Amino acid sequence: MILEIHAMFSFFKKKSPMAEVPSSAKPETAALPCAATGSAAVADSKRESPFALAPQADSATPLVATPNPAGRQGWLDRLKAGLRKTGASITTVFTGTRIDDNLYEELETALLVADTGVKATDYLLQDLKRRVKESKATEPSQVKTLLADVITDLLTPLQKPLSIGDHHPTVIMVAGVNGAGKTTSIGKLTKHLADEGLSVLLAAADTFRAAAKEQLAVWATRNTVEIISQQGGDPAAVSFDAVSAGQARGRDVVLVDTAGRLPTQTHLMEELKKIKRVVQKADSTAPHEVLLVIDGNTGQNALAQVKAFDDTLGLTGLIVTKLDGTAKGGVLCAIAREKPIPVYFIGVGEKLEDLETFNAREFAQALLS
Repeated sequence: MILEIHAMFSFFKKKSPMAEVPSSAKPETAALPCAATGSAAVADSKRESPFALAPQADSATPLVATPNPAGRQGWLDRLKAGLRKTGASITTVFTGTRIDDNLYEELETALLVADTGVKATDYLLQDLKRRVKESKATEPSQVKTLLADVITDLLTPLQKPLSIGDHHPTVIMVAGVNGAGKTTSIGKLTKHLADEGLSVLLAAADTFRAAAKEQLAVWATRNTVEIISQQGGDPAAVSFDAVSAGQARGRDVVLVDTAGRLPTQTHLMEELKKIKRVVQKADSTAPHEVLLVIDGNTGQNALAQVKAFDDTLGLTGLIVTKLDGTAKGGVLCAIAREKPIPVYFIGVGEKLEDLETFNAREFAQALLS
């Protein structure tokens, strides 16, 4: 099964029926099955999926998703509301009647306050001034529209779909500091995957934080998926067992929840390297995705986290949470300019539907709405 989680479409093939693996072939782990997992999508068919799939008669051909305008519009409305704190100080710059040095100075200040960062701010202003000159804009409202184009172009390299299915199982390792929303984001991502009919297995490798295993188990039960866990077990050992179990049981995705830590905690960062090495012993090609969950409230500190975790693990993607609780959403521009790692998902709330795929144009327009 191949699935690309994209802003408005997903593309995947139906997998051929797979014979059930005998229980004797499964690795001995402290597995806590929360429910039998045939098609995890039956967990809660009443919940609206972020994808609308158009079935075709020939099951051997790819099933191509159709856009879901109503669902996406609802997300855009929540995104605009979530980015209001960040965008408020920026949009007020364009309430005047003249395009002059004062406008650009005010805009520079507003971008820096939004934690866009010095490098990204300088880049945005230079590009904006060039476009204003070329377009011969005469109204501040026109400059605002051009700024949306500039931000879109800067953020577009971050817009990339999360591809699932090139490897079986696809092993996704998720890291992040405590409080960033890592485990909750894993639960939401699990639900999105399960709604697409993908079988998911969770690895509770966050053994440092009290109740982390229990929190992940709640998401496993809610999404009707299995979880591999060990009481007081070594995180690397739990991860190895989960990947081995995913292979033996024919699961599509294995999601590894690692311990939350600060980049300055050297011994814990080394533990992440160990988890990655041990996972590779179970599957030499894994992990296939290494995601970092960052809290949008932390602004430039989030950029520092991206750099530190990338140096340690080699990140493949980001999940940016809590953008609705901050005026520092400009940090995505800083990331795009200084560490352009793809942003797979952004979150503007606690609900399941508040975690959605990242789209550069949508973000820029919502920011300046």
